[in-house]
Parts: sequence; structure tokens; C-alpha cells
Amino acid sequence: MKFSEQWLRQWIDPELDSEQLVVQLTMAGLEVDGVEPVAGVFKGVCVAEVLEVQAHPDADKLSVCQVNTGQAQYQVVCGASNVRAGIKVALAEVGAVLPGNFKIKKAKLRGVASEGMLCSEKELELSDNHDGIMELSEGAPVGEDIRRYLELDDQCIEIDLTPNRGDCLSIKGLAREVGVLNRMPVLEVTVEPVAPRVDDTFKVTVEAPEGCPRYLGRVLRNINPDTQSPLWLQEQLRRSGMRSIDPVVDVTNYVMMELGQPMHAFDLAKLNGSINVRMAKAGESLVLLDGQEVQLTEQTLLITDQSGPIAMAGIMGGAATGVTNQTKDIFLESAFFTPLTIAGKARSYGLHTDSSHRYERGVDFQLQRTAIERATQLLLDIVGGEPGPVVEQCSEENLPRASAVQLRGRRVAQILSIELETKEIVDILNRLGMQVETQNEEEWQVATPSYRFDISIEADLIEEIARVYGYNQLPAKMPQISQKRQSKSESEISLQQLRRVLLTRGYYEAITYSFVDPKLQSYFLQGKNAISLANPISSDMSDMRTSLWPGLVQALQYNQNRQHSRVRLFESGLVFSQTESGVQQLEKLGGIIAGMRDTESWAHASNKVDFFDIKGDLEALLMQGGQFASYQFVSIDRQQGALHPGQSAEIISGGRSIGMVGAMHPSVERALNLNGPVFLFEVEVAAIQCAKIANFEELSKFPEVRRDLAIIVDESVHLSQVNKVIREQAGEYLTDLKLFDLYQGKGIGPGRKSFALGLTWQHRSRTLTDEEISQLVSSIIKNLEKEFNAVLRG
Repeated sequence: MKFSEQWLRQWIDPELDSEQLVVQLTMAGLEVDGVEPVAGVFKGVCVAEVLEVQAHPDADKLSVCQVNTGQAQYQVVCGASNVRAGIKVALAEVGAVLPGNFKIKKAKLRGVASEGMLCSEKELELSDNHDGIMELSEGAPVGEDIRRYLELDDQCIEIDLTPNRGDCLSIKGLAREVGVLNRMPVLEVTVEPVAPRVDDTFKVTVEAPEGCPRYLGRVLRNINPDTQSPLWLQEQLRRSGMRSIDPVVDVTNYVMMELGQPMHAFDLAKLNGSINVRMAKAGESLVLLDGQEVQLTEQTLLITDQSGPIAMAGIMGGAATGVTNQTKDIFLESAFFTPLTIAGKARSYGLHTDSSHRYERGVDFQLQRTAIERATQLLLDIVGGEPGPVVEQCSEENLPRASAVQLRGRRVAQILSIELETKEIVDILNRLGMQVETQNEEEWQVATPSYRFDISIEADLIEEIARVYGYNQLPAKMPQISQKRQSKSESEISLQQLRRVLLTRGYYEAITYSFVDPKLQSYFLQGKNAISLANPISSDMSDMRTSLWPGLVQALQYNQNRQHSRVRLFESGLVFSQTESGVQQLEKLGGIIAGMRDTESWAHASNKVDFFDIKGDLEALLMQGGQFASYQFVSIDRQQGALHPGQSAEIISGGRSIGMVGAMHPSVERALNLNGPVFLFEVEVAAIQCAKIANFEELSKFPEVRRDLAIIVDESVHLSQVNKVIREQAGEYLTDLKLFDLYQGKGIGPGRKSFALGLTWQHRSRTLTDEEISQLVSSIIKNLEKEFNAVLRG
């Protein structure tokens, strides 16, 4: 926001020079981005009156002018098309020095003497306007130094406000801040209600009170459309970074800059029926004041009449009802639109206006009547007219509520590392316009004013106290760190340890967004309900992830598109789903692999990864807790989400599913343009963090006994089922059970397969006999025959 230092000093004039004022604003959190003079460096330019204008004898585009400065009369040759007798102009006399050290001397132009130069705004570096010479108001005193007359010894200050400080987007708001910082009263403008001179009103209806809780309007008839904005008004707007358009628009912009309330004026003759504030309907469009036609979405709040949309509420008016130089009657609008209703709407149409900038951050919901009275007062002074009564539509239940916040003295001391006196804290809060109710010596109930909509919690109040007290007065204190170390349970595996396991197995850690593309996520939902964002960053980041796989798949796509043929990635993070009890958040660990099993080398074959590669990586994680036997891999025989049936499995622990592992279905790979095969896993972190506390057991001094079994079973039988039966029958001295061969082919019947298993027993205190082992083996074979129709392989 840009503003004139002189305009601010009309409201409050602290005993600070410009540099000190800039530093004070910055240290108070209103960061100053830049300071520049309102005009270039020049001298010797005064107000002059053009007495006579004659055509140049030897040049069609030049004029010979006689100008009067009150002290003398000069002849000046001028090339401006707007020069004419009777106007007041800026004359650079002989000897004047203009910006760029351009000195004015006597000269002859096409044989005619010229004693000075009539200046345009650009030549004085007031603006970029060089369409003719600068015309001053009729009341400009002839002979007055132009710098003194236009008060050009002024600075334009530009501040960069944080989004929460919408209350400072006006001269009034900035003056409040400077007053608080300097313990000075603010000289506010007096705004008296304007008495109606006519009874004319225009009906207003609000169908969307949740977006527009308050709407005020007033008819102003018989204005003078030929009037120009006075120079003081044009200058205030120019120094605020705005251009002058016409008196009506200039006044609404001036009130916005002065008080912080955006306003709009409609040509009353172009309105049909009545005003209605409602949400847009499908298929509606609007041509804006800048000539752009926009197709309106149903989330946009509109100002309409019986003919349809006439303005985008809080953003920009429509061209069809705009004020022109033919307008005789106007309808003034002053409304409160809620920030959530306006937020993001202007950007969605490729727009950004001063009005939307303020409404998105919040406008004082009690300011609308003051603003419309102030605008009426100014319009009557400039363009005249006959005002009607103010019409108001207000929905009290939808207006914001002033918040009351509890503040504790000990919390202030803890956060700011300084003990402030009670009277100092109360004084700062009172100066900020807050009502403080003392509950005891160390606690207060603080009610915030309507313009401080950014204060809602105790930390906000403490920040205000620090800001006003002065950040540079707060002590520099090192943070205190407790040296007490928390005990770490040996029965829990840290996430860091799980990460290290994957890193040692050749994985790289990825960090992806929690927001994902709904289309991509649809492949991985697996029956879960996704949560859609109300105000997403973009359409391809509009859903909360229900799985880590969408982000990992995007990372895989990115790498494969850059010729990385071997990819191993993992990620840990929260996933979100909608359940009957609300939003569920689970921390999960997921991985994805594709490409070659090993890095390119002469030492090994170039084989692609398969299911057992990723299963082995997952098993390495499950083994960290020493309870690998408590996990089961159950084959998935039908497609679940993106996984391939027959090449994927659920991980079961404690009777419930804690994760999945498997191959991505070829159809999904093709849809996502992936170079397959691709394999994925995902498990709940909490379910694999439980560890068995290690206990020392004395090593046996007695020999091990090993027996190998080769059994033939049906193809549908899983190894885990066979292992379970063997462990139940092998007794307590079984120390190891491993599969060392899997065979299908010649000598094995169709639909059958052979497991070759090695069983190892060992007793702690004696040598096991052949008879004992043979009994156990016989029991195992008998039960395998019973459960799976297994036979020994000859």
C-alpha cells in the first residue's frame, strides 16, 4: 500500500522526521518497502495564467502564448494541444532548473522568442502523463511557487503488510498505529450524517446474508457530470498509486484509502427493478469495467438487478451500470462482504483489485455507514446533488462477533522473557482500542475492537504487547533447554531405525505433498473415502492422500522421465480418510521399486526386480522387532486398487490387516505411463514398531540335529500354512526352519509343487536321540498328509 506522508500527518503528526517515522513503522511490524519523493527535484516553477494564445507564424503545431506570473508577463512558445487562454499552468521561468538538471534559457523556436516553458506532469516528474501541459485549478494563486502550492515536499511511503493486518490498509488505520506507538491522539475527520433532501430510495434484497451480512445504499440525484475532481483529490490519489478517473469514482477511491472501506457507485438510470445480492448461477457472465468478459462460477457472490449480474461483489463493477460523464443520478454502495466469501475469487478470474485486496483480509464490519456518509459529504461538495435516505439490509446473526480473549501475565513474561508491569500491559491494550476487564492481578479478559479481526487467541495479544512495547527493547536471552533425557523403551523401534534399514537396502527417502490429484488417487483408494479440500492450491492438489502411493508414483514418473531406469524410493508420513467417526489419520511407511535388481555392472546379471525383492525388503523391516513369526503374508486373489491379484499380499498381525505388498496391475502401469514392472508396499508404522525385548540365553554345548523333508502339496497351498503345521508338531526344541528348494516340473504332477525344508533341533542340556527326532518327523508328516494331502517326494 502506498500513501502520502503529508496525508498521514494531517491525521497525526508525531515529532519524528521521515526517516524516524519509517523506522518506527517497520519496527512495529508494518514493513516499509520504499520511500520516494512525490515529485522530481526542480526549482523556479510557478503558477501562471495564460492571457492570450496565437498561432505560430512558421509552425502549425506550435502556439505563441502570453502568460502572467503576477510580477511580469512573458512570451512562451508551446507545443501542447490543450493550451488556451484563461487556464492556470505551471511555468518554468528563465533560470529554472527542471529534473535531470535541465536548465531553462531564453530561446528562439522557429524564429519566435520564448521566455520559459509551460510544463507537463512528466516534465516535473509528478507522473508519466505527458498528454499536454498540466492544468491547475481556477483558484490557483498566480505567482505562487508550484512546490509550495501543490505541497510537493512530500514523500510516498510504500508498506508491505502481512495478510492479518487489513486494518492498516487505510490512512485511518495507519494513523491509529502511529498514535498508539507515540501515545498521541488521532485527529479523525468529522463525519456527520447527511440529511436527505429527497425521499428517493432503491430497493435492496440480500439472498446471501452469510456472504453479505450488511449492505447499505443511497440514491444521489442531479449531480453535475461536467465537474472535474479538485486538484487536492487528484493529488492524494496519485500519491497513493491511483489515477484520477472522474469525481464519483475518485471519491469512492478516496474514501477507501482514507477509511479502509471499499465502495462502488452505479449509474441509477441503468439499474433495473431492484438490487439483489446473491450467488451466481450456472451459465451467467459479466462484462467488467475493464472490458473483460468473465464466465461466472456458482461460488461467486454477485450484485444483480432484474436484468442479471451488474457487479462481482467486493471485486469489480460491471461496465453496463458504470458511471460515465453522462450520469446524472447515482446509487452508492457500501457493504460488508465476509473474507471467506471473497478470498481467492479475484485470483480465480485472473484479477486483483484494491477492493478485493481489502475484503480478502477483512474490513471493519461497523464502518459501512460512516463511509457512505463521508462519501456523500464529499460528493455534495464536488458534484452537488440531492441525497436520499440510506437504505440498509443487515443480518445480525451473520455479522462477526467481537472476540474476548483471556490474557495471563505469567504467559506474557514467559513468551517475552521480560516482566512487564501490570499498568504497562493494560495501558498498551487500551491504546490499541481494546477493552480490558481485570479478573485478578495477573489475568485479564480482553475484548477486541471490530477492526482488529486478526486477534483471537492469547498469543495474538502477546504479539501486540511486544510490538507496541518495542521488539528492540525486549531482552536477548538464550533459550533454556532442559537436560533431562527421556527414557527410551526397548520394546519400541524408532521410525529412524526403520528408515535406516531401507537406506541400507538401496532406497532413497522421498518427501511428497499430502495433497494429491483426485484422478491419480482414484487408482489407490482401496475402498477409502478421500477428503476434498475446500480451498485447494490447484485442481491437481485438491484431495488429502489416503495412501503414500500416489506421491511415490509421481516421484517414480518424474525419475523415469529423466532416464533413471533403477528406482527405489520410500516415504513415511500421515494418510487421511473420512470415517463415520470423523477424519482418521494414520502414520504409514511405504515404498516403491522398479527397474533393475542391481546397479549396472559386469559382476551380475541384468535382471528386473520381482515380487520377492520387495517382499524381502519388507521382511527386513518386520524382523527388526524380533517377532517376525507374528506376521503373516496372505495372498490377494482379486484386484484391490492398483495391485495385481496373485502377485500381491496383505500383511496380517494380531488378526487384522496392517499393510499390503505386491505388483502394480499392468493396466494401471499403462494408464500412468510407467515402465514396469512396478512393486509397492505400505504398512502402518505403529504396527511394526513393537519389539520383543531381548533376553540372554546360554548357548547349548550339545550338537544340533537336522532333518530335511521334501514334500509335494497342491499348488494352492502356501508355505506359511505348511510352516505353521510343522512348528505346532516339531516341539519346543526346534530352533530353525527354512525352505531351501521350491520345485515344479518333471516328476511332479500337474497342479502340484515340491517344498524342500530343513528342520534343526537342539537341546540345552543333552543330546537329542534319533528316536526322539524320528517321532517328531513322523508326527509332522502325518499332520501334513492330513491337512494338505501332502506326500513325501521320493
